[in-house]
Amino acid sequence: MSLSTAAVVAGGAVRPDAIRPADLRFCGLRREALGIRLLSASPQAAAAAKRKVLAAAATGNGAAGSGGFDYDLVIIGAGVGGHGAALHAVEKGLKTAIIEGDVVGGTCVNRGCVPSKALLAVSGRMRELQDEHHMKSLGLQVSSSGYDRQSVADHANNLASKIRSNLTNSMKSLGVDILTGFGTVVGKQKVRYGKVGFPDNEITARNIIIATGSVPFVPKGIEIDGKTVFTSDHALKLESVPDWIAIVGSGYIGLEFSDVYTALGSEVTFVEALDQLMPGFDPEIAKLAQRILINPRKIDYHTGVFASKITPAKNGKPVLIELIDAKTKEHKETLEVDAALIATGRAPFTKGLGLENMNVVTQRGFIPVDERMQVMDADGNAVPNLYCIGDANGKLMLAHAASAQGISVVEQISGKDNILNHLSIPAACFTHPEISMVGLTEPQAREQADQEGFEISVVKTSFKANTKALAENEGDGIAKMIYRPDTGEILGVHILGLHAADLIHEASNAIALGTRVQDIKLVVHAHPTLSEVLDELFKAAKVTGIPQAVSEPVAA
Repeated sequence: MSLSTAAVVAGGAVRPDAIRPADLRFCGLRREALGIRLLSASPQAAAAAKRKVLAAAATGNGAAGSGGFDYDLVIIGAGVGGHGAALHAVEKGLKTAIIEGDVVGGTCVNRGCVPSKALLAVSGRMRELQDEHHMKSLGLQVSSSGYDRQSVADHANNLASKIRSNLTNSMKSLGVDILTGFGTVVGKQKVRYGKVGFPDNEITARNIIIATGSVPFVPKGIEIDGKTVFTSDHALKLESVPDWIAIVGSGYIGLEFSDVYTALGSEVTFVEALDQLMPGFDPEIAKLAQRILINPRKIDYHTGVFASKITPAKNGKPVLIELIDAKTKEHKETLEVDAALIATGRAPFTKGLGLENMNVVTQRGFIPVDERMQVMDADGNAVPNLYCIGDANGKLMLAHAASAQGISVVEQISGKDNILNHLSIPAACFTHPEISMVGLTEPQAREQADQEGFEISVVKTSFKANTKALAENEGDGIAKMIYRPDTGEILGVHILGLHAADLIHEASNAIALGTRVQDIKLVVHAHPTLSEVLDELFKAAKVTGIPQAVSEPVAA
């Protein structure tokens, strides 16, 4: 992920002096703590008012769209991003339809985040049961551990089905029209959709959001058979657990599957094109992660090499992987393994959307958008009433980023300008232990500091000093923060350790709200909890600049 200087002005944070009193929102408890009067007479009245708004929105979605359009908003793609946008749109009183060409939930629910977490839950339990030393240290005895492959696969599939059903029901209950077929933008504020072999339908919409997501990227020379050479889409079905599997790519997807396969008994070989494993992570975190997640396990690796050709297993022969040097392109060796997982990233699913009808040209398949997710045409102009969110625009290929972008767009078309700070969006890798991050890596922060002429500081804390982690004998891990000592601005936070994916949100919220280190270090954390890892991290920071005055809260 490349970051331009313009996109990361002041680390992307919202400065406190840029926030207007009218923009402040408080939960009920926070209002009472600050002595602010509530507008509603009682909790019952507030709940009744909310039900009235939602009922009106759902009812309104059955009426004609405003301005003579069939809909106020049509969303092409029913993944997590489209779902989040649809629900927020109905809440805003917009007549909304969502077009799904495959299944509701998209990649995240059906072929990504959700089923993979089910498999990772299994791998976590297996690791715990197999760690005899860890069990004995807690005074526990486990005679043996095992698993049933089909039951594990069923757990992942059943979870995906349940979440998919929940998403569908939530949209139907609020009155979102779910239209089946592949959507195409055929003109200004016009969309055509339909199933193959059936007549197409054409509808009009005041605004259109493209949320078509992505598919696994398979480099040239790799032959996929779905059985012995496969992508994450196939791997999540867990049709087999090979004795020896090569994983091409050591990013999020590759790391998580290495955790699953090694826990279930496989040996893993990583094939990484760059000179180091986990190239997308902060280098210091990646180095520690290698020591914890790779070196002690049945994993070896080849770095600085491309898999130029991969041939599936046939006629009793193993999978063949031809490796070439990434720089010289000379042949290095040929691996013979039982299976190969291709985890080389994802490609946007943007073909056939009719973008040429709007003079839009994709960039490496991604749809160009501005900071408000509005689609840009070939001449660099924003296309009116056309937006793109999620993996299809390539800004940040995470399910929750897609949802946040969709909500941001709905805010804009509802009359409130909203620009999403992508540097405040956290990411996580659900290995055991977990890795999480938000904001800039240390090299990115140093590059920005050099360009803009400021200093950065780095502080770290260890899980080994945390009471809760020690109580669970899970002391491996660190938290790291990069910040500006002159202003206290948080530029990035990276965590490797127990429940890192949950802990990161305190830091991401601080970046989103523009909270400075000198302020957040004064907040209270419960003891003994893992949150104290971050408490100690914030307290370790030294701010040299003059503390900024905090304005008095004002009732909205």
